[in-house]
Amino acid sequence: MAASRLAITDSERCVGCQICMFACARRQGSAGLSTSRIGVRSDGGMERGFVIVVCRACDDPPCARACPTGALAAREGGGVRLLPEKCIGCGNCRDACVVEAVFWDDEAGKPMICVYCGYCERFCPYGVLEFEKEGTVDHAAG
Repeated sequence: MAASRLAITDSERCVGCQICMFACARRQGSAGLSTSRIGVRSDGGMERGFVIVVCRACDDPPCARACPTGALAAREGGGVRLLPEKCIGCGNCRDACVVEAVFWDDEAGKPMICVYCGYCERFCPYGVLEFEKEGTVDHAAG
């Protein structure tokens, strides 16, 4: 299986509509935003723009290194996958993420991290997100 990641192509196009967040939550089976694994927050509104927060699929993920039980397994090509049965809910992964992309499920007491499906990208009307699969995007360009 090819490695994949979600890229932010142009954050200046983001208008803060949160459609990507709703799409992610819907994929998780929720109607609200509480299960979204992508976040959009204001950096000062329309004048200053918005910040899109999503796992950047690090090659050497600090969240996985911080996990004392191995509940975050590093994926080939970058990023992690959660092994919920190993998670003790300590929150070390959330604290270790440099982009604050480890969201928290308060009900389960466990992290929520992007599963690299690209579902949110399909719903962004402004072309802010791009789902990259290894070998399909020239990472050296630009």
